[in-house]
Amino acid sequence: MGHPYSKIAPGIWRAELSLIPKNITPNKKGEPLAEKLHMKFDEVTEGQLPFLFEVKYKNETEFSIDIINGEERITVNDIQFGRDRRLGKDTLVMKFPEFESYIKAICEGGIMEGEFVITSKDNYRIPFTAQFGKNYRFSDLKKKPVMDITGSWETSFDLNTNEPYKAIGDFDQRGNQLRGTFKTETGDYRYLDGNIESDKLYLSCFDGAHAYLFEGKIQADQTIMGSFRSGLSEPSIWEAKKDPLFKLRNPDSLTLLNKTIKDINFSFPDPDGKLISPSNKEYAGKVKIIQLMGTWCPNCKDETKYLIELASKHPDLAIMALAFERRKDPEKANNAVKIYKKVLGVPYDIAVAGIKEKDEASKSVPFLEEIEAYPTMVILDKNNKVRKVHTGFAGPATNEFNTFKNEFGTFIDSLLKE
Repeated sequence: MGHPYSKIAPGIWRAELSLIPKNITPNKKGEPLAEKLHMKFDEVTEGQLPFLFEVKYKNETEFSIDIINGEERITVNDIQFGRDRRLGKDTLVMKFPEFESYIKAICEGGIMEGEFVITSKDNYRIPFTAQFGKNYRFSDLKKKPVMDITGSWETSFDLNTNEPYKAIGDFDQRGNQLRGTFKTETGDYRYLDGNIESDKLYLSCFDGAHAYLFEGKIQADQTIMGSFRSGLSEPSIWEAKKDPLFKLRNPDSLTLLNKTIKDINFSFPDPDGKLISPSNKEYAGKVKIIQLMGTWCPNCKDETKYLIELASKHPDLAIMALAFERRKDPEKANNAVKIYKKVLGVPYDIAVAGIKEKDEASKSVPFLEEIEAYPTMVILDKNNKVRKVHTGFAGPATNEFNTFKNEFGTFIDSLLKE
C-alpha cells in the first residue's frame, strides 16, 4: 500500500554515509591498524556511518526532515523534490546552506541513493544511501554489553601520529544504547549516538557539516581502544581509560595575548561594506565580545546560538564576529557569511577577516600570539581592556554547557555593572 502523500514516505529512515576506508598510517613499530587494535568489527561494515532522520509532512505536499543525533534534532526545511528529467527518476535535495553543503539522492520506493557534498571543499563527495522504516542506528543485535561505560573517560586521540591530543569521553549507556560526546580543548564532537554490543561500541554524528564515526573495543583491562573517522580524512587511533578526576586545561588560559600590542584594534568590512572595528562609535563605552569563528564550524554554530541568546538578554552588550572562511575568494566568503547570518538570525556584525588556516588567520589578529581554535572569544571591558580570552566552546552536547552558561553569564553581568 502506498502512503497518502505525493512525495517520499513519512516517518523514520535509516541513512548511511560510506566513508572511504583507508589504512591508518602505521605507527613507529609499523603495525597496521588491525594488529594495533586487536579487533575486528563484525556488526557493521567498516567505514559505514549511520544516522536516522524523520520525514514530517506539514500537508500533503510540503515536508521537512529532522536529522536525529541522540537528543538533538536538526530540522531541514530547505528541501527540493522533483523529477530529474535526465534520469527520469524522483530526486531529493536536502540543503544545509549555513555549511555550504547538501545531500542529493535518487528516490525509488523506500530507498534513496546519492551523495553528501560540501561545495566549499574540492571534490568533497561521500556516497549516501537511506532505507525507509529502519529505526536502529548501528545494530539491533542486542548483545549483552561486557560492562557499563557510563561516566567520564580520559581519552587520547591521534595516537598514530606525532601530535596526539587529549579529550574527555562522556558516555551515557542504557542497555545497548550509547550516547555522549568527546570534549577537547578546542571544542566537542557534539551529539554522538550509537550502540554497545558485547565488547564493541559504535558512535556517530552527522549534522550537515561533519560526519563523525567512532568505533571502539573494550579491552580485558577495561580500557577502550578504537578508531575515529571524520568524513574523508585519514582515520586515527584513540584510547580511553575511565577517570572521573581527569581535567583538560582551563579554556581561559590557552590563547595568549601579544604583550607587545597595547591596543586591541582591527577594521574589516562586513558583506555590505560596513567597516567593523572595536573603535566604532556604536561600540564606545560598551562591554565587547569579539568572536573568532567560521561559518563551516559546528562548534562555532553552537557558540553563535549561545551569543544570540546572550545578546537578547543584554542589549547594552556589543558583540562582533570575525569569520575565517574556507573560501579564499572574498565574494564567496562574504556570501557564506550572509547566508549564515540569515539562517541563524544573527543580530550582531560579522566581517570576513581571512581564511581558516590558523597561521594565516593569526596575522589578522596580531593582538593574539596565535589563534589556537575556532571558536575563540576575546572579551573587552568598557575601556577596551581584555578581561578574558576563552578558547573553544563546550556546547549543549556536553555536561559542562550549563555550568559554562551560568559562569560566563555572571562574568558578563559583572563587567556590565562596572
